[in-house]
This record gives sequence, C-alpha cells and structure tokens, in this order.
Amino acid sequence: MNRGSKTIKYKTNNLNETTVENSILIAKEKIIVSLKPEKLNSADDDKIIDDLLPQKFGKAGKIWVGILLAFCMVGMFAYYRQLRYGLVVTSMRDYVSWGIYISNFVFFVAISLVGSLITAVFRLAGVKWGSPLTRIAEIIAVAAIIFASLIIIVDMGSPERFYNLFTHGRIQSPIIWDVIVITTYFFISILLLYYPLLPDIKILLRFKERSGVRLHKFYSFIGSFWKGTPEQFKLSDKAINILCVSIIPVAFTIHTVTSWLFATTYRPGWDSTNFGAYFIAGAFLVGAGAVVVAMYIFRKAYHLEKYITDNHFEKMGRVVVLLSLLYLYFNVNEFLTPFFKMKESEAAYLNGLFTGNFALVFWFAILAGMIVPILILLFKKGRKPLPVFIVGIMVVVGAWFKRYLIVTPTLLHPFLPMHDVPASYHHYFPSWEEWAITVGSLAGCMLIITLLARIFPIIPIQETLTEQHEIAEQNI
Repeated sequence: MNRGSKTIKYKTNNLNETTVENSILIAKEKIIVSLKPEKLNSADDDKIIDDLLPQKFGKAGKIWVGILLAFCMVGMFAYYRQLRYGLVVTSMRDYVSWGIYISNFVFFVAISLVGSLITAVFRLAGVKWGSPLTRIAEIIAVAAIIFASLIIIVDMGSPERFYNLFTHGRIQSPIIWDVIVITTYFFISILLLYYPLLPDIKILLRFKERSGVRLHKFYSFIGSFWKGTPEQFKLSDKAINILCVSIIPVAFTIHTVTSWLFATTYRPGWDSTNFGAYFIAGAFLVGAGAVVVAMYIFRKAYHLEKYITDNHFEKMGRVVVLLSLLYLYFNVNEFLTPFFKMKESEAAYLNGLFTGNFALVFWFAILAGMIVPILILLFKKGRKPLPVFIVGIMVVVGAWFKRYLIVTPTLLHPFLPMHDVPASYHHYFPSWEEWAITVGSLAGCMLIITLLARIFPIIPIQETLTEQHEIAEQNI
C-alpha cells in the first residue's frame, strides 16, 4: 500500500508539473494572441498605431525628395561622362589611384557597421529602451551597404568586367575577402530589416485606404503569409536571434578586412598593425552619430516626441562620448608613435598632415569629429536633443573627411620619390565629376532612407504595443 501510495503520489506530481507547464504555455499564447493586430481595439493601441503608421510626404517632404533626386541625376550624368571618356575625367593618376571614391566606400562601410550592431546588441541583450531606435539603425545599415557596393563599381575603370571578381577571383587577395564579407553582410542586413517588419506589415494591411492601392499590394506581396500565430512568432524570434548572433562577427570582419586593403599595402601611414581596431572604433563612432542625426530628424518630421524621448538622446549622447574617447585614443596611438620615431619615409607624410597641405582638413576632422563632441557631451545640458543632433552632424562630417585623409595623403607620399612626372601627379583634388558622383551617392543613400521611412514604420509598431501591454500589466 505504501509503495502504491508513493507511486500514485509520484504520478500525481508529474501530472501537476505537466499541467503547470501547459498552463504557462497557454498563458503565453494568450498574451501573444491578445497582441495580434486583429485584437488591438483599445483607444491606446489605436493611438499608437495611428502615430507610428507611415505618413505621406507633405510639401517639405516632396521638396526634400526632389533635391535628393536632383543630386542623384547630376551624379548619374557625371558617371555617364566617366563611362564615355574613361577615368581620365577624374583627377586620379598613376600615384593617386585611389581617390574620393574609396574614401566614400570606407565611409559607407563604417556607417553600415554600427547600424546592424546596434540592432543585434540591443535585441540580444534585451535592451528595452533601444526598441524605437532599432528600425532606424537597420534602415541606415541597408542604405549604406547598398552604396558601399555601388561606389566600388564606380571606381572601376571597366565596370563591365565586374563579373571577373567572381569568375577569376583569387582567394589570396584582400579585395576578394572584401567582396565576400560585403555580400554576406548585405543579405544579413536585408533579412534583419525584413523579419522584424513582418508583424508590422500585418498591421499595415489593415489600412488599405491610408497606404494606397500600390503600397497595399506591395505589403501583401512581402507579408501576406504572416498570420501572427504563436508558432510564427516563435520561428521569427529564433531566426532574428540567429541573424543577430551571425551579424556581429560579420560586421567586425567587414571593417577589419576593409582596413587590411590598406594595411597590407606597404605605404607611409598604412604600414600599421593597428588599422583593424582603428577602423572599427571609427566605424562605431560615425555609425552612432548617423543614428543620432536620423533620430532627431524623424522625431521632428513625424512628431515622435512621445516615442523617441529626451532619455534616448541622453543615453545615445553617453554612447557617442564614450566612442569619441575611444576613437581619439586610437588616433593618438596611430600618430604619436610614428611622430616620435619620425622615419624619413614617413616624415613628409606626417608633416603634410600636421602642418602641411592637409593640416586644415586634419585638424578639422580631429576637433569637429572627436574633441568638440567630447567637450559638449560630457555635460548633461549637452545631451539634450538639439546639442546631440549638432554633435551627430559634426561627427558624421568629421568622419567623412577622416576617411579622405586615410586615403589621399598616403598615396601622395610613396617610399620612392616622384621623378620626371607631370606636375599634376604631385597633388590631388577631385574633379567636378568625382564630386558630383560622391555627392550623388550620399544623396542616393539618404533617398533610400527617406523612401524606406515612407514605406515602413520608422518605429516598430508591434514591439511598441507589446512593451505598452507589459508596462500596463506591471502597473496592475
């Protein structure tokens, strides 16, 4: 009897445990179902959805898109001239064979790096305050990596031979490494933008009159299969986590490999084992600066003060000042050591940066891109939305000129002195075609960001609703 009683008791305990587990699963499913778009009928939920739905361009938005399109058209005309007459229309010659195009490429790669990293780190670490920023970061990452890929084709003298990189590529070449990691990073970034969008697309499909027929068809095409079932949420969360884990090493690799394109070339200023960490630190800074600028613009343009709060600027301001200090350290480390040694082969290069032809650009990049942002953001008043926005612009502009300085001065100071070459070989200033293509690519990147913000919610609607429900449950 006792043994039987124990057996019955044991089975009962197992039954109770199973019942509890099932109850927990059922409760979770009920929460998920209650957050499905069809069930969102409360006034608070409707207000959130109405605030975060994509908005049609007003007069200012149409003017902005028109300006960007105009710059893009000028850039395309300049590229047409380059295709017709060759790279002779540029100011690149035998010595300066990498000019403003490669500077732009490194800049786009840098911005794209932190966009996806912010999303990955925030999602994996469960950082709730970062939810309104993840979509902004993802959009910036996708737009930047698209133009990083395009600007490389622009830099090629014969773009019709681009396929040779894939058919006759040599795995020993860092250029092939860059092609591989950029392609991988591009597809992961697209997926990391797409998967979290699926619950929002389900919501967007409910507002056909607001979105219009064309957009409604587009939403149906990319997301009509999403029903919002617990199984789909579970599968989607698993896929997003896998992408977040995958993109972190890929993101570090893409900028490290880009730095190796320079570090593996024996030139003054590039002969450094510090370049990988140096590039990554700079990429973190410019990416964070770009996110801050986008935060402020979208907050003002779409009246999102309730969702992108002063607290977000406070926290991102701290992130930017930390990254500025880190990048400033790497800059001191990068220049102080060779300055003390002052090898004859590097003396002309360093003097050109500190006191020569590039001194104005160099000190502007250091002061505007690092030192002044640190001085502003160290104080609490400096971490208000407007000051943080201004600092973000300074960081982004300073970072672009910093990439220009990484490329051009080194190529003008080869180890073997220049002899019996035309005078134009001794200096480099981009031609109007180069400037037009560069500005056009920057405008194109901003145009993609603008259009994606018009098509998709700039702040995740479903995540915002879920967080609001969780806060409401905690307050009960």
